[in-house]
Amino acid sequence: MQASATHLVLIPSYNTGPKLVETVRAAGAHWRPVWVVIDGSVDGSDAPLSALAAAQAGLRVLRLPRNSGKGAAVLHGIRAARAEGFTHVLTLDADGQHPAERIPAFMAASRDAPGAMILGLPIFDATAPKLRVRGRRISNFFADLETLWAGIGDSLFGFRVYPIAPLVRAMEGTVWMRRFDFDPEAAVRLVWAGVRPVRLPATVRYFRPDEGGVSHFNYLRDNLLLTWMHTRLVLGALVRLPWLLWQRLRA
Repeated sequence: MQASATHLVLIPSYNTGPKLVETVRAAGAHWRPVWVVIDGSVDGSDAPLSALAAAQAGLRVLRLPRNSGKGAAVLHGIRAARAEGFTHVLTLDADGQHPAERIPAFMAASRDAPGAMILGLPIFDATAPKLRVRGRRISNFFADLETLWAGIGDSLFGFRVYPIAPLVRAMEGTVWMRRFDFDPEAAVRLVWAGVRPVRLPATVRYFRPDEGGVSHFNYLRDNLLLTWMHTRLVLGALVRLPWLLWQRLRA
């Protein structure tokens, strides 16, 4: 287990069930500190965290009074982290899909390139729903288009290390990026801000409901949100086209 005064693990959680405690324990076995943002959960999944925080050094639980979305939970966490002097945050989903054992490697890559964002490149296995794996290719294409193929890779995979300062600036500069649109829009806007993407592979496991798997993805609602997001970002990329071209020429 490694500890840091600059890099922390941030886990946003909304009604994640028993997987939340498993995920927090797994993250804490590889890294300290670990912060959890409870995004208005009402399923009682956060109840065991108080006892766990007393036993696990570096574990902190932050709470939002109502469900505001993944991006809003991340913003709440990174504002608090910045206030305490942290410079980088690794975002980890609370449902156990992300590989906690890869946390040290991602943090090491961030320390080697502190100005970059370290983006997970997912390795899917047989548990991944084929429709969602195929569907994310559309979002990936548009994220590449919006950044002139800067190298984001997978725009929807949330296992990442972000430099906090530019992420806060990007999020505070828009009313969006608060819900399911957080991961792809964060990557695109940070590229626009000059933050270099570095990709590292990471395995993904999807859990069935009988294994404790929980998904809040809604095909209609969230795909409409992504469609609106990419419409906005394509228009934003057109405005920034000279700057993006200059960036690409310098790369």
